[in-house]
Amino acid sequence: MPRPVVNDLIAFLAVARAQSFTKAAGKLGVSQSALSHTIRGLEERLGLRLLTRTTRSVSPTEAGERLLLSIGPRLDEIESELAALSALREKPAGTIRINAGEHAADAVLWPALEKLLPDYPDINVEIIVDYGLTDIVAERYDAGVRLGEQVAKDMIAVRIGPDMRMAVVGAPAYFDSKPAPLTPQDLTYHSCINLRLPTYGSVYAWEFEKNGHELRVRVEGQLVFNNIALRLNAALAGMGLAYMPEDLVEAHLADGRLVRVLEDWCPPFSGYHLYYPSRRHTSPAFALVVDALRYRG
Repeated sequence: MPRPVVNDLIAFLAVARAQSFTKAAGKLGVSQSALSHTIRGLEERLGLRLLTRTTRSVSPTEAGERLLLSIGPRLDEIESELAALSALREKPAGTIRINAGEHAADAVLWPALEKLLPDYPDINVEIIVDYGLTDIVAERYDAGVRLGEQVAKDMIAVRIGPDMRMAVVGAPAYFDSKPAPLTPQDLTYHSCINLRLPTYGSVYAWEFEKNGHELRVRVEGQLVFNNIALRLNAALAGMGLAYMPEDLVEAHLADGRLVRVLEDWCPPFSGYHLYYPSRRHTSPAFALVVDALRYRG
């Protein structure tokens, strides 16, 4: 039986991981028909069905799952080693893929990369904004960004931002008809602007702490969003109270467009950390990005 070539195995991994010929073809830069032909050829040479195809989905068979688990990590290691060879070049080069939330991308990643990248034109950075707690190894990211307490113990974590605080805010016009809440429990009488995260499924419960007493309050209101800008705009428009990162509302608090409440219930907490697998071979390009993001405050 002829041996499958490496490119065939790479094609299989792409389809099995994406569970889609369309997505895998786009990632590999080939047509769907060519990719399908490659997979059929691989299955014929092995004499095994590797993928189960329906009109709606693609999933590995038992044989396909075994092949995915056995060769996937090995090919990832080979790719990592080849990327590490960029150390032999005069200039750091390569693509760095980072998974992060919207606030971290705007407040931390972009300001640092804006300064770094003009000096290193051979370094490419791809930032995917994602509120879910994505498995960066399975999704083949070089690194992710999470709050300190969310980083798994088997990852290397680098602090990239200061401690953070949340703020409950509303427009002055909102408080014309509503008294300011004095405790988190008072929020049940207010119209609040909710956030829905894929990780939680339901709307996000606002988190508070005072004198060691922690509370999670599920609030209600007319509006639910999954991004920061719309929540801030709704608060500025007087549509309700919003639970926002403090740094995003400081300017609006200073000019009087927003009013802050429950400040004594919002203590600082650990800020953003860049994290990546401990077994990852650090390329010069990746090391430069990490150093540019490292918090030195």
